[in-house]
Amino acid sequence: MQETQQERLIILDTETTGIDPKAGHRIVEIGCVEMIDRRLTGRNYHAYLNPQMVMEQEVIDVHGLTNDFLADKPLFHQVANEFIEFIRGAELVIHNAKFDVGFMDHEFAMVNRGLPMTNDICTITDTLKVSRDEFGSPKTLDYLARFYRVDKLVDRTYHGALIDAQLLAFVYIEMTRRQNTLNLQHGDGSEGDTSGIRRVEANRSPLPVLMAQPEELRAHEERLDIVDNKGCTPIWRSTAEEVVPE
Repeated sequence: MQETQQERLIILDTETTGIDPKAGHRIVEIGCVEMIDRRLTGRNYHAYLNPQMVMEQEVIDVHGLTNDFLADKPLFHQVANEFIEFIRGAELVIHNAKFDVGFMDHEFAMVNRGLPMTNDICTITDTLKVSRDEFGSPKTLDYLARFYRVDKLVDRTYHGALIDAQLLAFVYIEMTRRQNTLNLQHGDGSEGDTSGIRRVEANRSPLPVLMAQPEELRAHEERLDIVDNKGCTPIWRSTAEEVVPE
């Protein structure tokens, strides 16, 4: 996730009618926030969309968007061009990018106007994969927000796309903060030159481990059961070693 000076990042999230676009599920909300040089610019892209289908109550309970609320909202093809122009040329930062990009590409294809796929428009950083590398197993956005102590910065009564994009932006800043403080310019680069290396104290205090509360574990398992019952194996249960300690 190395970031160059003045690189434009778009932190993105979507809300959908379900978990599988191949089963006819659609995007109902897109939320994007812009970041340049590790700073939020205040520029956002946000759209609610009419999915042209009736959502189940369990989905509505997650994001809070009702069928009545979405009935008069634009269709995806009506916002496709302005959405593409907002993200074009940027690096997209998405948590579980496979899910969101899969839905975006499905929507682009349904427009049937020769629109490009997401990878043709942007580069993509998946913070879910980054969390697996950093922590040894994939972590949810909620877990990362608590770990980096940014969970109180955004009101997440519902999991709205723009709300989650804003939270992911704060997580990303903390997750990549050390890249801004590393100094690799000391020394002449010759073998044995360690003038630019800072050694960690051997007797340093252990890193704190934040454990989930019992009620959080129960809520997490209930949500995974819903996903499982829909016929899609949750990645959080893919292996015994990769169960997320929510």
